[in-house]
Amino acid sequence: MSEFRIHHDVNELLSLLHVRGGDGAEVYIDLLQKNRTPYVTTTVSAHSAKVKIAEHSKTPEDFLRKYEELKSKNARNLDPLVYLLSKLTEDKETLKCLQQNAKERSEMSTNVTSSSMTSYTIPTTSSKMSVQELEELRKKLGNVTASASIPQSAEVTRKMLRDRHNKKNPTQTIPVFPNWVYDRPALIGDFITSLTPIGDPVVAIGTMPLAVQEQALVEDLLYVLIGVDGRDITAQPVLGRQCRSFIVDPSLDMSIKELVNRILPVASSYSTVTRFTEEKSSFEYGQVNHALTAAMRTLMKEYLILVTQLEHLHRQGMLSLQKLWFYIQPTMRTIEVLASIATSVDKGECMGGSTLSLLHDRTFNYTGDSQAQELCLYLTKAASVPYFEILEKWIYRGIIKDPYGEFMVEEHELQKEKIQEDYNDKYWDQRYTIVQHKIPSFLQKMADKILSTGRLLCTLHGPDRGGVEKACR
Repeated sequence: MSEFRIHHDVNELLSLLHVRGGDGAEVYIDLLQKNRTPYVTTTVSAHSAKVKIAEHSKTPEDFLRKYEELKSKNARNLDPLVYLLSKLTEDKETLKCLQQNAKERSEMSTNVTSSSMTSYTIPTTSSKMSVQELEELRKKLGNVTASASIPQSAEVTRKMLRDRHNKKNPTQTIPVFPNWVYDRPALIGDFITSLTPIGDPVVAIGTMPLAVQEQALVEDLLYVLIGVDGRDITAQPVLGRQCRSFIVDPSLDMSIKELVNRILPVASSYSTVTRFTEEKSSFEYGQVNHALTAAMRTLMKEYLILVTQLEHLHRQGMLSLQKLWFYIQPTMRTIEVLASIATSVDKGECMGGSTLSLLHDRTFNYTGDSQAQELCLYLTKAASVPYFEILEKWIYRGIIKDPYGEFMVEEHELQKEKIQEDYNDKYWDQRYTIVQHKIPSFLQKMADKILSTGRLLCTLHGPDRGGVEKACR
């Protein structure tokens, strides 16, 4: 961090805290510059900091819930911020100042509220609400609450992303898939669930011999593992980003049911990955997500080959429920990691650089789990290819070819007729800017160099070279 950045941040912090007088910002700036030491927040230090803040908080459950939410969205610099806040809880003088500041601000807001309320009178109701009106109001409130609790559909998200991009780049609109791609659920490869319950089977499976129950459940599981409902195992509908759950016939023998419940998480993860790959393959989600879903499809193809081989064994009468559990175990970890990454990308609404940051952080966090780390590294390499193609054109030719707005450098169209009059550093500062949330975490330290390299090449070989040459003369 440069001296000017420290000076700016200290002054802004003092103004936000309403600190007047005292030693001034210069004392704190000198103190920070003399005591700067590199610190890497480890998992252990972040966990202890989180526990310390929760102990000092009046609502620890809300704090932990918010932390887990931000962690699942891969919020950048979350652990260093938590570590800093934990250190602030140890400083009694800082806590005293913050409490005093909060008290003054609450008193000021109370005074403003009381002064505004004096000029407002609550109208009195002349008649009571009828029972019918009360019932209608309750129905409306219930509908509003239900609609607010359901997350927005993939179609609405796609439309929002498309409209935002088309508004920003009216000359380069995003292509759209035909409607039949989204209107035919059987093309997705996921479960086709219905809200109307299916009728009970003619013969309950619990009344059959154990050997027959086992073979029937093996066949059901082979269907469920590839996204098709079975006879005695049915998938439940999902809302938004929920995980898929299943209903198993309650009359099933307990020993068989226990083994079935161990295998079903694989089917749930398969459903999550399948929905993710289908949704993120749309044009609106960018080339990085396209490359990520393509790599996931390659891995899912290997998974489907495994299920096909198991089905071949079942047709030969050589597959029992225990063998199915044995053969599926090595794949469980892979499908689980893929589903976890898909859920995190979906929750964080990641695109471009933010997706690469999430994959890089996952690769780093899986240190010690060689299988998961190798898998994340494979996905990171595959997803980085389109991003690095954009980066290569920028640092070697000064050109931004970013059709979906994923790159860390953003170009702004300015009036070219003013280049001769206002040709200075400010023009290039405004023409090309860095977008922080689009910077991959492994390129954070090089972001300024990447920006300045592309700017320099653009001044020499860019589309405004003629106006630049005239201005230089």
